[in-house]
Amino acid sequence: MKVLDLDHVEFYVADASAAARSLCAAYGFRVYGHGGPETGLAGQRSVLLGQGDIRLLLTSGLHAVHPASQFVARHGDGVAVIALRTDRAAIAYGEVTEAGTAGLSPPRAWENDAARVVTAEVAGFGDVGYRLVERSGDETDFQPGAIEMMPESGAGSGRDLLRRIDHLAVCVPAGELDSTVAFHEQVFGCALTFGEYIELGNQGMHSKVVQSSSGALTLTIIEPDVSRTPGQIDDFLAWHDGAGVQHVAYLTTDIVRAVRTLADRGVEFAVTPTGYYDMLGQRLGRTDIAVEALRPLGILVDRDHWGQMFQIFAKSTHIRRTYFAELIDRHGARTFGTSNIPALYAAKERELAEIRDTVGTNRA
Repeated sequence: MKVLDLDHVEFYVADASAAARSLCAAYGFRVYGHGGPETGLAGQRSVLLGQGDIRLLLTSGLHAVHPASQFVARHGDGVAVIALRTDRAAIAYGEVTEAGTAGLSPPRAWENDAARVVTAEVAGFGDVGYRLVERSGDETDFQPGAIEMMPESGAGSGRDLLRRIDHLAVCVPAGELDSTVAFHEQVFGCALTFGEYIELGNQGMHSKVVQSSSGALTLTIIEPDVSRTPGQIDDFLAWHDGAGVQHVAYLTTDIVRAVRTLADRGVEFAVTPTGYYDMLGQRLGRTDIAVEALRPLGILVDRDHWGQMFQIFAKSTHIRRTYFAELIDRHGARTFGTSNIPALYAAKERELAEIRDTVGTNRA
């Protein structure tokens, strides 16, 4: 199957309206459309958000047996569907199911006078599925007959801070990393682009990156080293109850402005020790963004053969402290900040340690 683009990501959430308000207020998303029983989406409420080339679909079940309700009951709010754009959804569905992937929803057409969208769904990893999407006609009409679009919903804004989804990070239980990589290679034609072992004190994790030939789908897949001290990946797997998307990385072209703006709106970011910046010049030399602009915001920087990259994690706002967002700004760099990964995960570990300490204090 040929992946043309990352069409959208669907989150299953307890309250789609509340989640939409939060993402709009904090991250600058806009409501592009609504769906529910009255628009052909039985048993659910959905809100479509957009910003730049990003499309997020937030869905809540209206009864206990709806898949969204079951997902939230088991995992809490989180990514449930990754939607991939393809030129022929029905053919792609046949190809991936013949390759041994379980089909979840056979091809179905959604259409009106201006647009036609064909979708089909297959199993992915954990309880996360893949939606195959084929579009023709008016591509701003997200799901004709199911999502009622808002006026001007297809028009972008030059003020958008977030441009597209750069990658998704996936946590899998120990022993499932290689099989998850192989699944994406065999089913979606992804290639393994990078792999490493990450050490954080007494903790350890294995990480591999797979990417579609178009570069549209990039997954960083991580499994814990269970021979070492349990850490945040173990926490995610326990609190999320199995494999899932740990974070979505949003690409921005001005990370300093983005972090400042989002922080002013109430988004909290992981804290980076000041010592990281004291050694930065010696490690990397001159950086495209001045160190004194990065230091107060906690933004990390790394370089590869193609250029520099800047990144930061937001703190999780989910009750289980599972899913969170990342901001990334690429100045030519194509990789994932190898030198930054320990610092990023150490920052997240400090955040979770504070939560554990708070819980312990409250229990005492």
